[in-house]
Amino acid sequence: MNTTVLFLCPHHAAKSVIAEAYFNQLAQQRQLPFRAESAGTEPDDQVSPLVVKLLHEEGIDVSGHQPKRVTTNQLEHAQSIISMGCTADELGIEPERVEMWMDVPPVSQEPQMAQSKIRAHVEALLNELAG
Repeated sequence: MNTTVLFLCPHHAAKSVIAEAYFNQLAQQRQLPFRAESAGTEPDDQVSPLVVKLLHEEGIDVSGHQPKRVTTNQLEHAQSIISMGCTADELGIEPERVEMWMDVPPVSQEPQMAQSKIRAHVEALLNELAG
């Protein structure tokens, strides 16, 4: 069975998009049976152009990605929920179901730092899931 990780950020335009892209790319490269989805609580109209550019430079295309609101179904079926700015209260779930990555700076202010923090978190998460 595939493990689904759900990455969340309020606008689903930057942090969660980066996390999903890295997670799915690295899981595929390592041939691990995991996949990620992402969503937000107040989705923007489009993914941040800066995020599209940053990921494009690494060969990842998110230009067609459309920000969307997190669903009850996603929350119920995710094996892991990682949040970068959405609280358990906002999501209507138990706090212990949500892992918070609070050390990721705003992509708009520190793009390279945010990108490297997210990638490091994703790599650690994949190592943990792979056992």
